[in-house]
Amino acid sequence: MVRGSGPFATRKVTGRWREGGGKLTTMAEGARLRLDATFRHEAGRLVGALTRYIGDFDLAEEAVQDALAEAVARWPSEGVPERPAAWLQTTARNRAIDRLRREAKGREKLAIIAADPVRGVDAVPQAEPDERLRLLFLCCHPALSVDAQITLTLRAVAGLTTAEIASAFLTTEATISQRITRAKRKVSVARIPYVLPGDSQLSQRLPAVLAVLYLMFNEGYLSSHDDVPERRWLEEEAEELTELLTRLMPREPEPLGLLALMRMHLARSRARFDDQGRIVRLRDQNREQWDAAAIAGGVRLLRRAAGLRRPGPYQIQAAILAVHAEAPSWQVTDWPQIVALYDLLLRHEDTPVIRLNRLIAVAAATGPDRALTEIEALNDALAGYHLFHATRAELLRATGRQDEADAADRRALELASSPAERALITSRLSGSVAGRETIPGLRP
Repeated sequence: MVRGSGPFATRKVTGRWREGGGKLTTMAEGARLRLDATFRHEAGRLVGALTRYIGDFDLAEEAVQDALAEAVARWPSEGVPERPAAWLQTTARNRAIDRLRREAKGREKLAIIAADPVRGVDAVPQAEPDERLRLLFLCCHPALSVDAQITLTLRAVAGLTTAEIASAFLTTEATISQRITRAKRKVSVARIPYVLPGDSQLSQRLPAVLAVLYLMFNEGYLSSHDDVPERRWLEEEAEELTELLTRLMPREPEPLGLLALMRMHLARSRARFDDQGRIVRLRDQNREQWDAAAIAGGVRLLRRAAGLRRPGPYQIQAAILAVHAEAPSWQVTDWPQIVALYDLLLRHEDTPVIRLNRLIAVAAATGPDRALTEIEALNDALAGYHLFHATRAELLRATGRQDEADAADRRALELASSPAERALITSRLSGSVAGRETIPGLRP
């Protein structure tokens, strides 16, 4: 898979429309943009509606990819349909029926569908408001491993490429491809139903669903695509799904905490990048550009979650962000409170990345020396993580160890996949930037 190909560049269409250097060369620009936008917002709905229609998740996803490939081939010359989403839906349904007709078991299934007045062959299934939630909970069935649940959902609901998912998991594309194939096979063999589970099962699957939404937002927040530093559509998709989840499970505090986290991050969007798409560090952002109303709304969500008296990692991460968001400047941020919140977070979720984020706050609160001593203990766990090396470089530079800092930054540059982060590290190596943007509590 070639990174930077857009949300609809999947294994089934790559070879049909991509040519040298990863450039779009066979589609008219207008048709490409319409297809891109349509697929961004409709991927999960299309797969979900077709799964409900034919009762076969694997076939539904394959048929949606077939429809996408057909759109790539036809829209540039024939024009964009008046209702592009409906065109993709109908074409995907027809491709699925064609596949079923070629197989004996498929013909039996078609007979069952034809006899069902709700799912008749001539009906075009209409996506319900909760269609993507159905798909989320299908992918997060306990028969699948947690990694498989997250991977499959990012692929089917969000339409992320294998490269993007691999970046989120800090692993290889081959590993992700194998994981997707095994997960889809498991869904088929286990005959996992396409329905919203009961209340007890909803709670059981909730952690995996939240992890998926978290990673969806994270990929949008700092894109691994070459052409854009941020993919707002993916952030908004994750936010919308999370809001749907809070309505479905109003007595669960962690979805509220995650929604608060997302909205407070989105409140900073206008200040995060300059006109050339370069990252503006948190300490240097113009806080007057932050959306104060959105921040206040996120804080209200956080208080609502706290009222349920079941603290969890997403609520604590949102609380960390609230301290940042409500501070009038970087200099007067309550860093000791942020360190205390990270200590509380570690009791719920002790991971090397959380410990790394905590050390950024420790350095701000007490100076770089203590943080630099503690960061060395994370080397084995985070040797392949670019932000470990970038953070270490910042701490080394703050203590006057310039040569070691440059070496650490060069290693970070080798590992970084986000063009915006690579540009920031490069500028720091050239001496034009002293420091880096930090994203407390959001990095995977």
